[in-house]
Amino acid sequence: MQRRRTVLKTIAGAGVMSASSLGRALGANDRVRVGLIGNGLIGKRHLLDFKAQPDVEIAAVSELSEARLAEAVAAAGNSPAPYKDFRKLLERTDIDAVVVSTPDHWHALMTILACAAGKDVYVEKPLTHVVREGDWMLQAAAAHKRVVQVGTQQRSGRHYQRCLELVRAGHIGDVRGVRMASYRNVLPGFSQPIGDRLSAADWDMWLGPAPFVAYDPKRALYHFRWFWDYSGGQTTNLLAHHIDIVQWITDKAPSKVSAMGGRYSLGGIGETPDVFEALFEYPGFIGSWSCREVAAAGDDGLMFFGTKGSLTLSRAGFEIVPELSVPPEDQIPRFGEPRPAPPPPQPRTQPLKESGFDQVRDQFAPHVRNFVDCVKSRQAPVSDLASSQRANVPCHLANLSLKLGRSLAWDEAKQDVVADAEASRLLTKEYRSPWDRELRAALPRG
Repeated sequence: MQRRRTVLKTIAGAGVMSASSLGRALGANDRVRVGLIGNGLIGKRHLLDFKAQPDVEIAAVSELSEARLAEAVAAAGNSPAPYKDFRKLLERTDIDAVVVSTPDHWHALMTILACAAGKDVYVEKPLTHVVREGDWMLQAAAAHKRVVQVGTQQRSGRHYQRCLELVRAGHIGDVRGVRMASYRNVLPGFSQPIGDRLSAADWDMWLGPAPFVAYDPKRALYHFRWFWDYSGGQTTNLLAHHIDIVQWITDKAPSKVSAMGGRYSLGGIGETPDVFEALFEYPGFIGSWSCREVAAAGDDGLMFFGTKGSLTLSRAGFEIVPELSVPPEDQIPRFGEPRPAPPPPQPRTQPLKESGFDQVRDQFAPHVRNFVDCVKSRQAPVSDLASSQRANVPCHLANLSLKLGRSLAWDEAKQDVVADAEASRLLTKEYRSPWDRELRAALPRG
């Protein structure tokens, strides 16, 4: 452990270029050397998107699965250095940035360690496993002057950006309700090829800061999402995308969260709910989240309900449908007053609709491009840490409301649950040794 602290101290000090000197170096050779951590479902996507950037070199990859590690090296095409221990990758002073595509319980710690090692970071969502990890990430990024992009790729979608402009310009009037939903029929499968399974020898490293349990390959790879020790289920996985857009467009955070649900169809396979309902009280409107993991497919996306119309938004496009015209408020008769003859019905104006978007071309690739540009310019990326933490909090609060069986009030100014000591304690967690020491060594003092 002493060696690890010495390495962190050396990397975070004179051995790493400052932000300004890094900018000069990158300007001189115009290339960003990237290390990829994790080659699972989303990691494979990131490998292709970073490889496609003309000014990016994939210098190293890290992955615990032998099969996935070999696959990543082959897919990169330029023989990047392979590592099973990601810390070896972070020790390399010739790597400018890392991409974290691991299970959720690793996101915060790997980002913090990477920042301390002088690397900029592209980290997948959900940003954190518990609320307080986001605070630690913000501290580390600020102390080490690092650029951190979060994988909420919809912010880079041009039609999402168009909707932000339309709603803020009052195109649907005042927002009074938002519906967020994901309805799927997805059963967990445990038939990974033998070569793609995590070996018992790598189990302790895969668990990392999570509590120790006996080796169980069914918990690893994609199925980590079904266990509280590694994930917040689909509430932090899928809701994170929707609620990030809601809060980006409205620039508001909820003051109260209430949730209910359970694991009804997938008993005996994991813990997180397969049926989930949550309500979020925002200033001026109510948001709802509805999730079905084992049910007939249905609506899956995001809807804004305004006083002048509604907006339906997904990765495939958007549509705004205006409401019928209504008389001014001072012309609406009060209760008991005689009602005038109704005016002839007014036709709706034509809906505003755009579709045909490709999520890789129009969201994933531009999100990567935005990160690479910000590594060079040292500007804040489109999915910065602060806004991502703000969107991550209500996802965790919804899960806590479910676990505790009660509504939770949130004080954004104090960043704490109101008058609920038990819920407040659950905003943080203890890391398993030795990762607790790794965390303390990487965080700024004071």
